[in-house]
Amino acid sequence: MFDFIIVGAGLAGVSFAHMLENENKTFCIINNHSQLASLVAAGVYNPVVLKRFTPIWKADEQVDLLHNFYDQMEQKLSKKIRIEQSILRKFNSIEEQNNWFHASDKPILSRYLNPSILPENNTHIKAPFGFGKVQYTGRLDVKTYLTESINRWRDENIYHHRNFFYEDLHIEDDVVYYQTISARHIVFCEGYGVLKNPFFQYLPMKPCKGETLTFYAPDLDLNEILKGDGVIIPIGEGVYKIGATYEWDDLSDTITEKGRKELVDKLEKLISCSYEIIEQEASVRPTVSDRRPLVGKHPKYDNMWILNGLGTRGVMNAPYVAKALYQTVFEQTELLKEMDVVRYQKFWK
Repeated sequence: MFDFIIVGAGLAGVSFAHMLENENKTFCIINNHSQLASLVAAGVYNPVVLKRFTPIWKADEQVDLLHNFYDQMEQKLSKKIRIEQSILRKFNSIEEQNNWFHASDKPILSRYLNPSILPENNTHIKAPFGFGKVQYTGRLDVKTYLTESINRWRDENIYHHRNFFYEDLHIEDDVVYYQTISARHIVFCEGYGVLKNPFFQYLPMKPCKGETLTFYAPDLDLNEILKGDGVIIPIGEGVYKIGATYEWDDLSDTITEKGRKELVDKLEKLISCSYEIIEQEASVRPTVSDRRPLVGKHPKYDNMWILNGLGTRGVMNAPYVAKALYQTVFEQTELLKEMDVVRYQKFWK
């Protein structure tokens, strides 16, 4: 018997599996790759909301855990997955510069915001008002993190590539049965696929489609992540990614001409050198109406859990919420009310 059945192998499911493995707990994963948001994510981690110059929820705690967790994963997987890169926030006015000075002077932000205004020194980037530099930032090679983890567990026969059929799940007080598998607990980490989950359909998931472009620009010579109207992420060897769009109605994973045009417009406002588009991708993010993760226990079943709603900050959220769920299940600690799904229990029938 396993300690956990994990349904879904995006950032949430894989990070929780590693948390279990690190504590010598047993698990198996069932995943059909239907949710692609993690696999195509740019993977940027950033503790500051750069539109308003405010810290994200639990910024210090998430940053500290993120570095330790993903550095452990690098050793475990023998792969480089965390790339430290500063973020340059492009200013559009003197007023934005002044707002930056004010924000960087606050104790809650001084760790992350360099108080200096950096001058425009790249002839291919249009920034007459300069940049602000954000520290403790970078990106995760999400695709390598997920695929290398899954490959290990597939070799150990604890990763199963198949559809999950809810009608085959049977719950008892101290055990769950799914087809030929038994475990003490089950956790659903399905991304926006939770909308089809009969146990957690009551939760207010607001999925949001995002598209990105990967492009080649050998003359750009940009090493930092650039944030303006859109985000440019250096991948290496003259390759960059720009994202992202936000679409609330079309929830397919199909790329669109509308998304491409929006991203090209963003790109051409940021850079002035030639470029070649080499890939366009689309995925649906599992966002939540109050922008907080969905973590916790089912209202009826004490051994059924959810780990979801990581949204646009999945790389930062994943280790934090995975640890929180582990401590709740095995150490009986209370979840923070901001993430606990009990906040939506009134919607359950």
